[in-house]
Amino acid sequence: MTRHSNRDLPLSFVGGFPTAALTRQELANIMLDDCMKARDAGSAWRPKAVFSSNGQGIALAGQDPAFAEAMAQADIVHADGMSVVFASKLTSRPLPERIATTDFFHDAAEAAETHGLRFYMLGATEAQNRAAVEAIKAAYPRVEIVGRRNGYFAPSENDAVCEEIRNSGADVLWVALGKPRQEFWSIQNRDKLRGVGWIKTCGGLYAFLAGDAPRAPQWMQRCGLEWAYRGAQEPRRLGWRYLTTNPYSVYRLLRHTKYAY
Repeated sequence: MTRHSNRDLPLSFVGGFPTAALTRQELANIMLDDCMKARDAGSAWRPKAVFSSNGQGIALAGQDPAFAEAMAQADIVHADGMSVVFASKLTSRPLPERIATTDFFHDAAEAAETHGLRFYMLGATEAQNRAAVEAIKAAYPRVEIVGRRNGYFAPSENDAVCEEIRNSGADVLWVALGKPRQEFWSIQNRDKLRGVGWIKTCGGLYAFLAGDAPRAPQWMQRCGLEWAYRGAQEPRRLGWRYLTTNPYSVYRLLRHTKYAY
């Protein structure tokens, strides 16, 4: 069975991660192709784990070997942060653009409307999850959301959660459990979710969809300063994170960026 994976894609090795050198539209096309193959294969299809690379994740991988191993097991890693795109300019295969998950979701939703893909939304608080789903239905009324669940469930509930997702017929499972929990959860549960096309980690996506976290102005996004905007919006939650992770992530970007292969 043909599957797209990092091994099959043009790559740039940035910050320790083999990062797919794709545009947002190209990634959306791969998502659609994989989901159609998953429908044909049924339970023989092991979900593709699609993760994102940004400064936080690059720093975390240097501090937590278990997280680095989880990232290594992803089928596709894409550049969520502009720092990753900037660092790729040092390689022989610069990344064509940033694929921020908050932007990519809209490409995915447009493909879902056109081709009938089904989404399951997992994670965040109950209120934020519900608000995000309502926002999706308003913006993309033809997207079929076959289930949703907040991210607060006990380990004893995990198998039931996976069974519900699998039985929903979801093509794409969006997992918003925060780094590193969402990556660990995705890798650990892939075999319990056979038949789902993609497991896509999405961090704070639901906060943006629900309107709880506004995006930075476009010029700040292009300059790689969205972290500064978000830190100013939520200084208690994000300020210390950025102050401690940004210098280390810059070091790892410089130290662990190599020629593409």
